[in-house]
Formats: sequence, structure tokens, C-alpha cells
Amino acid sequence: MLKVLVPTLMLVPTTWLTCSKWLWPTTLTHSFLIAFISTMWLKNMSEAGWTFMNLHMATDPLSTPLLVLTCWLLPLMILASQNHTSLEPINRQRMYITLLASLQIFLILAFSATEVLMFYVMFEATLIPTLFLITRWGNQAERLNAGTYFLFYTLAGSLPLLIALLLLQNNTGTLSLFTMQFSDPSQLSTFADKFWWAGCLLAFLVKMPLYGIHLWLPKAHVEAPIAGSMILAAVLLKLGGYGMMRILPSLEPLTKDLSYPFIIFALWGVIMTGLICLRQTDLKSLIAYSSVGHMGLVIGGILIQTPWGFAGALILMIAHGLTSSALFCLANTNYERTHSRTMILARGLQMVLPLMATWWLMASLANLALPPLPNLMGELMIISSLFNWSWWTLTLTGVGAVITAGYTLHMFSMTQRGPLPTHIIALEPSHSREHLLMALHLIPLLLLILKPELIWGWTA
Repeated sequence: MLKVLVPTLMLVPTTWLTCSKWLWPTTLTHSFLIAFISTMWLKNMSEAGWTFMNLHMATDPLSTPLLVLTCWLLPLMILASQNHTSLEPINRQRMYITLLASLQIFLILAFSATEVLMFYVMFEATLIPTLFLITRWGNQAERLNAGTYFLFYTLAGSLPLLIALLLLQNNTGTLSLFTMQFSDPSQLSTFADKFWWAGCLLAFLVKMPLYGIHLWLPKAHVEAPIAGSMILAAVLLKLGGYGMMRILPSLEPLTKDLSYPFIIFALWGVIMTGLICLRQTDLKSLIAYSSVGHMGLVIGGILIQTPWGFAGALILMIAHGLTSSALFCLANTNYERTHSRTMILARGLQMVLPLMATWWLMASLANLALPPLPNLMGELMIISSLFNWSWWTLTLTGVGAVITAGYTLHMFSMTQRGPLPTHIIALEPSHSREHLLMALHLIPLLLLILKPELIWGWTA
């Protein structure tokens, strides 16, 4: 599989040597080719375990869905970016596509790494192209502040992880995902061991992010261009969840006692971010805070460490990746026409763009986890595993689900219903490119209803 995919990835730079007229179509064609080739990984996914690509890269039922999501997202980012980026000088266009392609390569290497240190290097490498996207292609002056927040939050969480991994290497003699285990886990009881446990997880909790260390995410989302918002919401947040699922088996039995406050923080964050969303006037900020709430559920499902919790977390990560990316694309279509993210200044668009209102309805229903979408499947599995741990969690998750439905319906009604503002005189009609973009986001969600084993083989 790797012998097919890597040469295909190398084809993308050849498009940069062509004239500007063919730059976007050829890049889009190559990225779609990569996306369709990547779906072959799903055929090889089984419960048997790892499928090796080479000495340092392999796939398994946990990494395969995230790898396919990563490859699927590149053509969608290129489709979404064409309207505003294609008008820039050719050198900036080439640099933009270079950053997106390099980000995809780093993510593929991170999700397929069999060594934790290689995963850490690729985890940090994704910071560079994302930072350039935010600071060079953001719309407002605040983009520099957002880039600073993004950089320092990520680095502050990642340095303790590097120290913790070096200590783990010193104790176990290896950082391979197959053999990384303490010789006598029962000895992990000192105060220093608890700090080591927190260091292992802090970088991933910042990346998810956990409520309380989430302030970088709304700033980064609001200031990033559309491709930056899509990749942040769909894949980069999932790096944190993937890292937690990989490293937690090596941290036993510390997780059993130390995870309680983090689970409570995560579930409390579901409620608090939902209440923040109800008060938001900025559309992109609302969708960003919504991501923090959904990732809080994922953190709870992972830290419970039950098969249902892990399966529900992975299903919700994939479903949320497609849904939130679709919502950011819809917010961008509004912004390109009204030049405002303030919802009250861009309401009543159903009267002008009725077909886009249909996409808004479908994406909103997916965000509030309407049955039988995989969003509901993932949330129910997490809520059930949390309830089995403590029935008090049902109060937090139940209130969070109701608030989520409330702010999602509020978002839909504010953007689509009501009278059209008087300052909106003429709007550009919707394009086939935008409808294709939304279909490519939401059709995979419908396919996952019919074949949930494509996400997690053990749920079939």
C-alpha cells in the first residue's frame, strides 16, 4: 500500500511547475487520487492486529480510520480554498498548497508510526504548517495573537511529554508500541510517578483540548483560513485522542486512580462550553467551542478505559471530524457573501440560498447527534460506559446533550430563519463546487450508518 501512496504523494509537487490555470485542478485531481487509494486500507483492516507497511510504519483498526480521514480531507480543503486563494499571486498559491500537502504527510506519518518517539516528532511537526496557515493567511490582525496562543500552549504541553518519554525509554529500554510496558507496573506508586503520568497525558489533553486549557482553540479557529479551520477541527484535535489511546496501556495502574479529576473536568467542560455557545454572536467561535464540548466526551470515554468507551471515542472522533469540518465550510460560504461572522448580521439566508439551507439543516442535525447518525452511536457508547463507571455522570452528560441540541438549533435558526437584513442587497448564488464539498462531507456519515465496522471493527 505504501508503495502506491508515497509515489502518488510525490506527484503533487509536479503540479507547481505548471501554469497557474492548471495549478488547482491538477492538485485537486492528485489529492482525490490519494484519497481514493487510501480507502484500500479499510479493506485490510481486521481484528487480527497490525498490517505493516515497512519497518517503522503500520496500520491497525485504531489508526486506519484516522489515516483515511486525513487523506480524505486534503481534496476537501483544496475545494474550499479555491474561491479566495486562487486570486492571490502564484507564489502564495504554491506555498499554500505546499503547506496543506506537508501537513497531510506529517499526519500520515504520525498516525502510522510504530515508535512513540517518531509519533512525537510528527505530532510536533504538524505545528509548523498550521502556524504558517494561521499567521500568513488569516483575515484579521488578531491572527498573530492566535498563532502565539497556539504555539505556546502546544509547546508548553509537549515538553513534559518529551521528558516523560525519555524516562519511559530509560526504564523499559524501548518506545515501540508493541513492547512498551513497565517490567513491574505495581511499583508505580510514588509522587514522582504521578507527575510522570500527568506529563505523558498533558500534551494530548492540550491538543484535544480539555476544558480549562482550551483557550488557544477558539482563537486559532476564528483567525485561521478555511483550510486551517477544517484541518484543526477534523484531524489535528484527533491527534490528542489517538495519542491518549496509544499511551494509556503503558500507564497502568496509575490511570485507575488519577483519571477522576480529568473525567470530571471534561464532562463539566461539555456543559460550560455549551452555555458559552448559547451566548456566542460569532459563528466560527460558536462552532469552535462546540468542538471543545464534543472532545470533552471523547476524553471521558478514553479515560474510562473500557472497550465501549474506546470504541465510542473513536466513532465520535471520526463523526465529529466530518461534521465540524462541514459546519466550518458552511460558515465560510456565509462569510464569503456577507463578509461578516456575526450571526445577527447574516440571518435569513434560507430565503436567498434555499439549497444551502438544506445542507445547514443536515450538518446541524449531525452536530446534535440525530439518530441514526454515527454521532449518536459514539455519544451513546461513551455515555453508557460513563454511566457504568458512575451513575452521577448521567446528570452531566444528559444536561450537556440538551444544551448541545439547544445551541445547535439556535445556530441554525439565527443563520437561516427570520427576515433578511436590509443591508444585504445582492448575494452571489451558491456554486456546484460548494454543493460537492458538502456532499463529500456528509455522504461518508451516511455510509457509516450502514457499515459502522469501517470505523471500528469490534463494533460490528
